[in-house]
Amino acid sequence: MSATSKVWSNGKLISFEDAKIHMLSHGFSRGSAVFEVFGIHSTPEGVVAFRMDEHLKRLERTCRLLGMELSYNSAELAAAVKTIVKENNMRIGHVKIMAYYSEISLGNMVPEDKLELAVFTLPAAADPVFTNNRTVTACISKWCKMHPRTAPPMAKACAYYLNGFLARQDAKQQGYDIGILLDTHGFVAEGSLESLFMAKEGVLMTPPLGRVLASISRMSILEMAPVFGIKTLETSILPEDLAIADEIFFSGTPAKVLPVKTLGPLSHFGKRHLDSPGPIAQKLTDGLVEIVNLKHDRFRPWLQPLTD
Repeated sequence: MSATSKVWSNGKLISFEDAKIHMLSHGFSRGSAVFEVFGIHSTPEGVVAFRMDEHLKRLERTCRLLGMELSYNSAELAAAVKTIVKENNMRIGHVKIMAYYSEISLGNMVPEDKLELAVFTLPAAADPVFTNNRTVTACISKWCKMHPRTAPPMAKACAYYLNGFLARQDAKQQGYDIGILLDTHGFVAEGSLESLFMAKEGVLMTPPLGRVLASISRMSILEMAPVFGIKTLETSILPEDLAIADEIFFSGTPAKVLPVKTLGPLSHFGKRHLDSPGPIAQKLTDGLVEIVNLKHDRFRPWLQPLTD
């Protein structure tokens, strides 16, 4: 990030270097912050946000699930995004919205204040896994996805990402890029930070909601796939199913479709090398490029204009 970049913070523009809270704040020391991240794209008709409306809806849903209250509504946050994108002359990259408690927390576990808000513009490439690789390697992690009774998996909370951090760390130690988390029943849940898809005999499959994040990228893939002639199925997936899949790919904000080229050993199945990207992953990638370039009227509502 450039030191000259501005940040929208609780209704004011401040410098990037001044975007700070105390280390004993509730959001930092208790891990109670929540967030959203979505893509910013340059199109022939100006700068647009990818499904910002859905991301703002999910931010509100996260707060309801966690018993929190935002200090700004979706319309005000959309205006804040437009302001900071214009201020920082952002053409392509990401917007990250942070909602947090800034009050110092010593004994108070449940703040009564509303969440404060900050909106950042970020460079297009922040994660080396997505920056340096058009395809990735993956393995089953020794860590499990948190049980739904631990915390609601549909929410997007910073504290949950310790789970993803451990899975990514474990994968790195095993010599892979991304760790695949199983749920507490032994079914495939998702990647370290990403939704997971597999294709078999022309059908695109992904784990059902309930034990995984309600990813906007996941939702987008499921909504667009049938339009491009791809059958979809939300179903429980065993680790062994991955060993016989025709294609495997991840999906998330940094890379909407990230194909897996190597899958680590699974029980009596050895390491697998897949043709990557496969035909379904390639068709979806090409389709998304067309969508963000406004070549599909059906999907134009996914792209909210940010410039006049």
